[in-house]
Amino acid sequence: MARERSPNRDKAFDLWVNSAGTMKLRDIAQVLGVSDSQIRKWKNQDNWDDKLKGNVTNPKSNVTDNRQSNASKRKGGPGAPKGNKYAVGNRGGAAPKGNSNAVTHGFFRRIFPDDEETHAVIGEIGVKSPLDILWENIVIQYTAIARAQKIMFVRDQQDLTRVLKRQKPGMFGDEVEWELQHAWDKHATFLQAQSRAMSTLQNMIAKYEELCRSDLATEEQRLRIEKLKAEIAMVKGDEEGAQDDGFIDALKGKALEVWQHESETEG
Repeated sequence: MARERSPNRDKAFDLWVNSAGTMKLRDIAQVLGVSDSQIRKWKNQDNWDDKLKGNVTNPKSNVTDNRQSNASKRKGGPGAPKGNKYAVGNRGGAAPKGNSNAVTHGFFRRIFPDDEETHAVIGEIGVKSPLDILWENIVIQYTAIARAQKIMFVRDQQDLTRVLKRQKPGMFGDEVEWELQHAWDKHATFLQAQSRAMSTLQNMIAKYEELCRSDLATEEQRLRIEKLKAEIAMVKGDEEGAQDDGFIDALKGKALEVWQHESETEG
């Protein structure tokens, strides 16, 4: 059975359209008593930008020019319509106590803790694209590989590690059993683990590149994988990748421009 559509979903769109698209999403969330991430999710799923552009660029169609008519009625800055009571009883900044808007599906409530932190995480996941989720997993995997270089480092052939395996009290003293980890054993274990981790990372990168070929990928999403590939090439000692430091710097600068642009336009 389909879940009932939240009435706040249409109210959120009306508030945004009435402000000619200038009202910040966090202000809408505060008015309606829902999370910021929920408003962003509704905006993406319901194509608010396209609807607003359609209202403006098609004056002869059946769709009315809501932006112009509503903007003329609005006085002052962005905010809730005069006399509205959407936020009565809510202090702002979060959903009222007991509100279930952040829980996107009953399935999550059954298997995850029913607390604000879990709701916030689920809400953030709901507005992320598959590319963004995959990229975060790539970063986590790459970070784990990088940290392992220090944790699993073997100094030389004499690098011997003793690990207490068992200690049992006895009549004439404790009975102790040690496990000896020789340099070659530790190094072989590290190489095997690193090989598996690198293989997983490469598969994730390949999948990310495949998704980047779609029209849904942004410039930032394409740039960050190129930057990561260049850094991995340097770690591996690849001469072609290592000598192109200028290319990496250019990618960093370009990615920064993209992030700044998205930060200015978000919300």
